[in-house]
Amino acid sequence: MNILIAASKLTLCCASLIVMSAAVAEEGDETTDGKVATAPDHVPDLREEKLKLKIQQRNWFVVPIPVSNPTTDTGLVLGGAYFHPQSEAEKKVQPPSVTGAGGYYSSNDSAAFAIGRQSYWSSNKWRFTGVAAYADLNLELSTPGGTTIDWFVEGDLVVAFISRKMRGKWYAGIFARYIDMHQEFGTDTSSDIFNTGVDTVSAGLGIRLERDSRDKPFNSQAGSIFELSALVNSDNLGSDDSYTTYGGNYRSYHSVSTSVVLAWELQACYKSGQPPLWDACRVDLRGFPVTDYLGRSSASGQVETRWQFHPKWAGVAFAGAGYYENSFSEIREQEAIPSYGVGLRFMVLPSQRINMRLDYARSNDSDAIYLSVAEAF
Repeated sequence: MNILIAASKLTLCCASLIVMSAAVAEEGDETTDGKVATAPDHVPDLREEKLKLKIQQRNWFVVPIPVSNPTTDTGLVLGGAYFHPQSEAEKKVQPPSVTGAGGYYSSNDSAAFAIGRQSYWSSNKWRFTGVAAYADLNLELSTPGGTTIDWFVEGDLVVAFISRKMRGKWYAGIFARYIDMHQEFGTDTSSDIFNTGVDTVSAGLGIRLERDSRDKPFNSQAGSIFELSALVNSDNLGSDDSYTTYGGNYRSYHSVSTSVVLAWELQACYKSGQPPLWDACRVDLRGFPVTDYLGRSSASGQVETRWQFHPKWAGVAFAGAGYYENSFSEIREQEAIPSYGVGLRFMVLPSQRINMRLDYARSNDSDAIYLSVAEAF
């Protein structure tokens, strides 16, 4: 995932209106009578849910989502969606198609806007996701000298993904990505590993393989999800730089008791060639801004214990570590990067176990507070 999306979940926040608020659902499994089950990966149809914050008019609705993180401070996502009508036959075999849009603004004057579409057809065998986004971010970048400099990133993103159910819970698909990015630094900046040019275009085609057996997508208590992808950015497609991105992720969830869940995650990223700095691999852990550890390769793992001590309230404790190499900052490149902390959860949508989360995390000599919707992984 490039820094445009990863930096404090800017487009991810905006696309979370399509994912969370606007029900960007992936296919639900079919039951023996042909109806779509709510598990493992069917995002709820919020038209039928009792949610105090939503504003609804028939098939339209709007939901605000508060966000806080160490990369762009405190902000608000305001998202809306339109659920496309279905026939009675379609309702029995697939989720509704959705068009959603939303904007994000934070206290450090970072802003983003995204619009997306999720479609299903052929009795839920095929799915399509398309997202177009604009972002204007004010970030801080760690430097080889151990200081920070201002990093201004502005640009457009278009992603289109189509996949087909292959067998059981396996899906395979192809996707295309186009990013037109402008970046400026607070001081003269150069790198032998990354392209730090002012204006850069990245265009590529990729493939993705996924297996998802989770019981709920936003707060899983059982099952796992495996994802593997490769993206080729080529000058033949209009990209300024030719490089390849490889990514992998595995998450697993286990119910230790009726109130305690153990969750863990492993992930890795590798970039060949000389990618743009905003498309670097990152250490995807809590306790520091996402711009602190940018490298051409990275790997991380974390484990989290979740305790539901009240029908509405839960507590979590988490710990993990990450590594990165061929970095821009060369800070602690040969050392493990720790991440640990605690958090509190309040359930805002019990039918799908969707929580509002508040986390406090530490890492080396930094700490951070996070406020968001849904679990960290």
